[in-house]
Amino acid sequence: MQRYFVDEMPLDGKVIVTGENFHHIAHVMRSRVGDKHFLVFPDHTSVVGELLELTADEAVYGHFVKEDFTRELPVALTIACGLPKGDKLDWIVQKGTELGAAAFTAFPSQTSVVRWDEKKRRKRLTRLEKIAKEAAEQSHRTQTPLVEFASFAELLQDFPRFTHVLIAYEESAKEGERAQLVQTFEKMQPGDSLLAVFGPEGGFAPEEIAQFEAAGAKCCGLGPRILRAETAPLYLLASASFYFELSRGD
Repeated sequence: MQRYFVDEMPLDGKVIVTGENFHHIAHVMRSRVGDKHFLVFPDHTSVVGELLELTADEAVYGHFVKEDFTRELPVALTIACGLPKGDKLDWIVQKGTELGAAAFTAFPSQTSVVRWDEKKRRKRLTRLEKIAKEAAEQSHRTQTPLVEFASFAELLQDFPRFTHVLIAYEESAKEGERAQLVQTFEKMQPGDSLLAVFGPEGGFAPEEIAQFEAAGAKCCGLGPRILRAETAPLYLLASASFYFELSRGD
């Protein structure tokens, strides 16, 4: 069943859907009156709604039944990536959304080859937000992850608002560090937040690691193998899903 994120809460027991969602409902899905779709409201409530009316530019839904199934991780995981090359950031946002990330932050690292001006960032942000929305719909999320760009300094200033901050560091993996990620998961309670920071293809410079640690972050390895910039965030998210959603049996 198709899922749509809508901007308005129900009014008089009905929701009117317009814009891109309407186009998809009417012209891509070729929906008919009586069809049912998932609708996700701004408060992250998800319902099954019945299509009551379809006009030239809007779809009207009613007869709502609330969805009770929990689809979000019990902890909020934010993925921060040093700007990678090509379309790797698109891939990270798409697959990371499917795996349950709450937010994504992209920032320039010393070894980043990519350097975007303000116009390029705005254009790329629009694309990434669309990717996140479509991936959230496809994976039946009840929230669309926040996507943003930040400077290195802004990223550091953001550390205090998270319960935990981890830096995926290649040298930690090379040295066989395997405990920090599990120890962090073990400390986390429902509602806690984790910022996981990943470098671009060239990894982090030693002075960047020093700044991270001075700001309270802890370095961790992600198993015995060295992962690509676009693979490492997905490894962490998959590990979190296994730990918090499968192994505990919650």
